[in-house]
Amino acid sequence: MQHDEVIWQVIRHNHCSFMAKITTGIFCRNPYNVTGICNRSSCPLANSRYATIRDHEGIFYLYMKTIERSHMPNKLWERVKLPRNYEKALEIIDKHMMYWPKFLVHKTKQRLTKMTQIRIRMRKLALKTREKIMTTPRKEKKREARREEKAEKAAVLDKSIEKELLERLKRGVYGDIYNFPVKEYNKVLDMDGLQAASEDEEEPEIEYVEGYEELEEEDDMEDFGGLAIEEAGEDDDN
Repeated sequence: MQHDEVIWQVIRHNHCSFMAKITTGIFCRNPYNVTGICNRSSCPLANSRYATIRDHEGIFYLYMKTIERSHMPNKLWERVKLPRNYEKALEIIDKHMMYWPKFLVHKTKQRLTKMTQIRIRMRKLALKTREKIMTTPRKEKKREARREEKAEKAAVLDKSIEKELLERLKRGVYGDIYNFPVKEYNKVLDMDGLQAASEDEEEPEIEYVEGYEELEEEDDMEDFGGLAIEEAGEDDDN
């Protein structure tokens, strides 16, 4: 047989797994506690007749426990789904808890009010756009800084190699027996080729051609044509 006073004395003065003692007071971590405070009237373990409100994926349920079902742990709590309308939910609580203690009815409605306010606040925060602060690890920052410094040094070195090669090639220092850095050497050769092509386009060569050879050939063709016409006339006379 269940005795609420004995259970409360054991829980309060010996040990309770849900009790949390802090500087501001003694609280209860039991999910069925209607107030969240560890006291005699709010303890869900030391009260055979108890009621609370719980949230399951955005839907509120009214949980009720009676002493008639204490011998069946799998059916200890009776659950009633509450509508999303706050006023209709209060009407259902009044209907199912008509003859319950006034303290439990008041605390149950108070818990429903608080959870409804939390739901409204969550919706407003979800619709509101807020800035998201992203942190970068210190090691990653140092690694990126080292990589940038190495890349800058490599770029400066490549430029200096190209400049030195260009100057030495212009002076004719190297011959065919030396090995050059292939990438920089090809780039310098391409630059020389482009410069030479541009110089050729700027200074075209001038050529002089004799202009009487074509005229002499035309005169010869005219003489040959006249001779052919005379021979054709003689044949006709014959």
